Amino acid sequence: MPRGEGYPTLRKALPAPAPHVILDISRLLVCGSKAAPSGIDRVEMAYARRWATMPEDRCTFVAQRLTGDYVALPWRAVVGFVAQLSKAWGQGDPGSKAARRARRISIALRWRVMAGLGHRQLARRLQETGPKAFLLVSHRALERPRPIQAMREAGCAFIPLIHDLIPATHPEYARPGQADRHLRRIGTTATLADAVIVNSAHTAAALRPHLRVRTTPPPVIVAPLGIEPPPAPAPALPAEPYFVVLGTIEPRKNHLLLLHLWRDLAARMGGRTPHLLIVGRRGWENENIVDILERCDVLRGTVREVGQVPDREVWEILRGARALLFPSFAEGYGLPLAEALALGVPAICSDLPALREVGGTVPDYLDPLDGPAWRNAILDYAEPTSGSRTAQIERLASWRPPRWEAHFAAVDEMLASLPQRGFRPARSSVPGWLGARAAQVDRATP
Repeated sequence: MPRGEGYPTLRKALPAPAPHVILDISRLLVCGSKAAPSGIDRVEMAYARRWATMPEDRCTFVAQRLTGDYVALPWRAVVGFVAQLSKAWGQGDPGSKAARRARRISIALRWRVMAGLGHRQLARRLQETGPKAFLLVSHRALERPRPIQAMREAGCAFIPLIHDLIPATHPEYARPGQADRHLRRIGTTATLADAVIVNSAHTAAALRPHLRVRTTPPPVIVAPLGIEPPPAPAPALPAEPYFVVLGTIEPRKNHLLLLHLWRDLAARMGGRTPHLLIVGRRGWENENIVDILERCDVLRGTVREVGQVPDREVWEILRGARALLFPSFAEGYGLPLAEALALGVPAICSDLPALREVGGTVPDYLDPLDGPAWRNAILDYAEPTSGSRTAQIERLASWRPPRWEAHFAAVDEMLASLPQRGFRPARSSVPGWLGARAAQVDRATP
């Protein structure tokens, strides 16, 4: 797997014991009522599902309390929760039996976390000999270094997954205060991480300057995120051409470009205008976009806001589209692009390094500010005999989707190499607040 330039590489070593993984699933616990996951939700679910299939002695699932301390979660309950939530998201029905079970287990687990149960189990695990690795793959509470430092002092290597640096590099697209908060997350990573996982070489390059606070920065592995869409049939294109834009409605996704283009197309073409389906929930700082969606009469019947829908429905919508439109100003990875290409759907997208990593030579790349180029491409792809669309479909034959198996192969290699890079042995007592809290639980428990 590729690695960020300028970082020490992970040397091949003799087989070493796989470290015991301590996986934070705090974010996943609040997803029990979600009908569809966000991108980061999918990543934490992929990690939880992967380690839930392994023997219990390979992983301890933990969650963080509001006070900051981590508690261990019952193994069987987490395995059941992961199975039911995965099934619920696949069905896309918040009223299904699986969805109701996932919510019940989630409520029970969150109650345990709030009550502080599980300190003793975590303390016991941390006192065991052998390498241990604490994985935080969601950015959640990464700006709070004290609990992470306590885990390291207890013998864990700390490995975060950094999805992007967009709030820090493009603060104009983030909610107020997010830039400073994200810089604190990166600061924790720079000072405490024993290794870092990133989803693209572009993210690694953006992270590189922040890691130079240490004489020897932590190793960084680039492990593209996997996707799991079903096999793509070859559907007949609908008589009325339509395009899809997929993702949270927020300024950096550049929905305004498409809405202005469609308003112009509708004024010029009338009933012959191709349709635009906007799939994704409404985000933040999007007042202008919402005003057009709700008040522009010219777009009625031509542009439809679908909202956030289950994966199965997203795939069905994508399959019939002339193309995915992805005019974003900034991306750390580009999951919608990977999903579209995996389904055999062409894409017209911004010329961004992260999107080129995902799409390679397949998509048609355009400047996100070049409105006339986007108009011309859309009109071309809308035609049944589009030469550009046919050429892209031919290029798709050589494209291979990223798989979670490859992602975790890279993670496993990194974990196996970390003992050679200075895992601290577990101490006889757990330091700081964790040991104190565990002792309180011991005294209070018969």
